[in-house]
Amino acid sequence: MITADFLFYVALFLIWFVLVYHMFLMQGGVLFVLKQSRLEVEKGITDENCPTVSVLIPAHNEEVVIEDTLKAMVEIEYPRDKLEVILINDNSSDRTGVIADAYASQYPFLKVLHNSPYEAGKGKSGALNQGLKIAKGEFIVVYDADNRPEKDAVYNLASKLQQDPEAGAVIGKFRVMNAERNLLTRFINIETIGFQWLAQAGRWFWFKLVTIPGTNFAIRKSILETLGGWDEKALSEDTELSIRVYNLGYYIKFSPDAVTWEQEPETWDVWWKQRLRWARGNQYVIVKYMRQSFKLKRKKVFLDLCYLFFTYFIFMGSIVLSHVLFLLNLFKVIDISAGSVSIFLLLLAFVVFLLENLLALSLEEGQLTIRNAFNVTSMYFTYSQIWVLLVVFSMFLEIKRVLLHQEVKWYKTKRYGTDGHVPRLPK
Repeated sequence: MITADFLFYVALFLIWFVLVYHMFLMQGGVLFVLKQSRLEVEKGITDENCPTVSVLIPAHNEEVVIEDTLKAMVEIEYPRDKLEVILINDNSSDRTGVIADAYASQYPFLKVLHNSPYEAGKGKSGALNQGLKIAKGEFIVVYDADNRPEKDAVYNLASKLQQDPEAGAVIGKFRVMNAERNLLTRFINIETIGFQWLAQAGRWFWFKLVTIPGTNFAIRKSILETLGGWDEKALSEDTELSIRVYNLGYYIKFSPDAVTWEQEPETWDVWWKQRLRWARGNQYVIVKYMRQSFKLKRKKVFLDLCYLFFTYFIFMGSIVLSHVLFLLNLFKVIDISAGSVSIFLLLLAFVVFLLENLLALSLEEGQLTIRNAFNVTSMYFTYSQIWVLLVVFSMFLEIKRVLLHQEVKWYKTKRYGTDGHVPRLPK
């Protein structure tokens, strides 16, 4: 007979299985940084052997941010005869297209593709596939419409990809430009730093595995053409593309010296909708490829699928189960003999969470502060717990979608102006 004690111990074991794996990844992230600091500066490519690059920027109703993004593109340091920037105006109803056309009229390397209503409305993947059709570059670089890449970002991505024929794609690092706007953005800033140094750098160091993010990455155009472009049914098109790139026999390289700055949600409702899309997108990828895992040519990809499966289903499910049993025991509905053990393990989990995030913050200049230490502490009891609820809700929506054969709908993340900034046309 399965008892409450048995279920509780199983939940604790599974939670700690994932936590120990995260500790292992964090160690890899630290070793990655130490190894990079000992290496000599890599020789970059020269203007003569620079590959041709097409930068794709999907944009739907982005007039609040698109001017700053285009200004950042104009400042990119890359040979102009080998660079084209294609902004895909995905049937915008605001001034996105007008602003983009004004910049394109001044800078020949900047082009605007206006998607018709028939071609538009398929989300980011659909817009990228339209841009891919006219892209002439040997490498494709992707940026979201709110991004401000640093001047050398495209060069660093292209250089790493050019010098490593076994790499199918190279991903950079992204930072939060509005990190100090409010408590939520400070939480997100900590989350993104932790993700990149734990999940990305750690997995790269130990397994040569990383996941393509939605922005700031370069990929060989030939690979995209072989794969048939982006999956327009995937809400997390980046994760889904990563699996297919690995399955072709390539690996994806992590290059944190290619940096872009991006906006993050400033209100909880916008955050919830964006993260819900991410969670549902990753669950789609898990189900899609777990069902055909025996067909995967690169078995190492299965390791990443298992990581996603444990994170979204086993880890989150175990947390919910342990929380429910803990509360039932607290209110004397059931009697769990592991009460003192559970309290100790819960406290220890908090300490691990605190140390991992502080360690990740220490790897970014100026981020390890007393204020951020307090933010990490409160983040554990608020932000992280809301994430658990979000994942559970996303599972419900995905099950409902499958049973009712519903079509997935893309949610565009709301953008914010900078201190009352009003988009203006270039002079």
